[in-house]
This record gives sequence, structure tokens and C-alpha cells, in this order.
Amino acid sequence: MVDFRPFRPFIPRLGNGEGMIERVSPPYDVISAEELARLRSNRFNVTNITLGGVDGDYTAAGEALRSWIEEGALAQDRREAFYTYKQTYCEGEHCWQRTGIIGLLAARGYAEGVVPHEETFPKVKEDRLNLLRGTETHCESIFGIFDHLSPKLKDRIEDLETKVLEFTDPQGVRHCLFRVCDQETVAGITEELRGKTVLIADGHHRFETASRYAQENAGDESKGFVLTTLVPSNDPGLLVFPTHRLVRELPMPPQDFLARLRDFFDLEEVASPRELAGALEGRGPSDLGLAVGGKAYVAHPRELPQDPMWELDSYVCQEWVLRGGMWKEEPKVVYEHDTTRALGLLDQGYQLLVLLRPPSLDKIWELAGQDRRMPKKSTYFWPKMWSGFVYYRMA
Repeated sequence: MVDFRPFRPFIPRLGNGEGMIERVSPPYDVISAEELARLRSNRFNVTNITLGGVDGDYTAAGEALRSWIEEGALAQDRREAFYTYKQTYCEGEHCWQRTGIIGLLAARGYAEGVVPHEETFPKVKEDRLNLLRGTETHCESIFGIFDHLSPKLKDRIEDLETKVLEFTDPQGVRHCLFRVCDQETVAGITEELRGKTVLIADGHHRFETASRYAQENAGDESKGFVLTTLVPSNDPGLLVFPTHRLVRELPMPPQDFLARLRDFFDLEEVASPRELAGALEGRGPSDLGLAVGGKAYVAHPRELPQDPMWELDSYVCQEWVLRGGMWKEEPKVVYEHDTTRALGLLDQGYQLLVLLRPPSLDKIWELAGQDRRMPKKSTYFWPKMWSGFVYYRMA
């Protein structure tokens, strides 16, 4: 049973001449060093909290957050509500809007209607746990998906929502936050979600960390929830991109590496790495795009095990390219969702690029329903949910 509740968030209160864009940020794990320096130059930017730890200690970040509240830079809404979060974005002549509902999701692990779809990194979870311990605040929302929202409730939400704030990020995505505080509608959202299954789309580390934090504070109900944005699977703006893999150094000369790959794949040479994406169009879901030693290939698996995991190119890549007995130790992988940037890294000395394609939502749900986890960074849901305009304070 999913427990999804309304809450009273803290929301930025802007000073004279200040814009909301100065307070917010992309998720902590996609910010470059240069972008972080720019964001943190504003004292009240959320990255000063989410990435404000010193050797894993977030005590000072917690003190900074308390000072923001005392000075009025953050103010708590007066009544409990759910919030709708609309992100509008365009590519060429096509525009989409994705709408999520922001509330509090009970953090009880993957046992009560909440399922994962990807593996996680232990080190990241330890850092996020220290953040919660030091600040007693969820500054970033995790991202979950559920099957659908009833048309009647959807229409009612749209009729009653009132705008709270908006901003446009540097990539041209427009972010709008709306409040829904009508008691009947709020109760309807909680009741409808109760019978759903929520799939974690983005934020596995934070959900697992929040669940551990809840166990540490079992006597405090307020610490048993995590800030969450839930989007129905049939939302027309729900897009999934792949995350490509790059490795700087091969474990052997390129020709030897390719010879080993031919134990698993038929390799079809492509004119250049720039043509890999086009060469993959219409190919089977397990085929990979490879750039090795300056040459490019479509890799078609010769014979796959009878297991739905092998229908994922990210799993094939993990087992037969990045493992497969060719590496003395697991290679250091760079993940890049943007195809153009991934190709550009080949000019910066990377010897291996594996170009992947996005899995379908149906496949993600299928594997999650079988309690199977896709490899780390198998999906990239776009656009990212930004942080710093809604805080859940547990103190």
C-alpha cells in the first residue's frame, strides 16, 4: 500500500531584484564543477545545502539552512497541500509538458508498493544519509511513476490548482509550481495513490537513504517520509533517454579487444562514430553501437540467454563488453546521456564508447514487476526534476 500525503513545504521568499533561478539547481548528481561554482555564488542557492558537506559532514549545511529560515529567505506554507509540478520543453517544432504531483511518500523500503528499476552506488547513499542527518530536511524530490491518474481526479486537480512560482532554466525548460489545497481533492489524491504501485524513476539512492534514515528515527513519524514527485505513466511528456558508456583506457590493444568481442558479437563496421546513432535505428534492442580505436561498429549478439534482462542493451554492455573476462579489474566508466557530447569525448582520449538506446517504459515496468534491477544508469528521464523551490523540513 502506497502512503502518499500532503504537506507544508518551505518555499523560497525572494528578495528585491532576486529571481527564482538564483535559488534552484539541477539534481546534485548532474552538476559540473563549473556550474556548481556559479550556483553556490548565491548564498541562498540550494546547492550550498545539498553539496555543502565537508568530508561528509553536513552540520554546517544544516546551520546554514536554519539561518535561511530565521532570516525569512525560506517560508513555510500555511496549510497542508499537494503541489503540481509542470515542466514544459521544446525540441524543434515539438513541445511537451510533463506534470507530476509533489507530496510525501512513506519511506519503508521496497516492500509497500514501491519498486526500484536500477542498481545503486553504496558510496552515494552514505553521503546522502549524512546530508539528512546534518540538515533534517529533504531539499530534493525523488521521481516516481505510477500507472495512471483517473480522468475525473486529473480534471479536478487542474480546475483547483493555483500558481505558486515559475522559472525557466538555462536549457529552456519552463518549470511551474501549483498548489492544490482543496480538502476533498487532497484526500482523493491520497486515496487513489493508495492502491497504486510506484516505480522509482530517478532517486533510488535518496529513497533507499530515506528508508534507512526512517529506521534510525523510528519514533519520529515526520522522518518516515521522503519528498517525492509522482508522474502517471501515460503522461505525454514522460520521456526516457539512454545513458551511454565511455572508458578512457582499454585493457589491451584495440585489435585484440575487438577480437575478444567477436566471441560474443557479429561486428558490422560503420563509416564513422558519427554515424553510429543512425546505424542503430531499427535494430534489435540488444544491439550496441561501439567506437573502438577510432573505428565504429554495430555489435549484434550472436546468441542471447533466455532471460528478459538480455533484451536490454545496457545489460549486454555490462556483461559482455565491460566485464566478459577482458578486464583485470572493473573499468572506470563515464556516463553521458547526450549523444553529441559522448561522441565529442572520443576526441579527448577516450578509447571506448558504447552507444545505447532507451528502454521502453513497458520493459522497465516488466523487469521491476519481476523484482529485477537494470544496470546502473540504464535510463535518463528527461527533463530532470530541479531542486530548491520546495523543501520538506523534518526538524
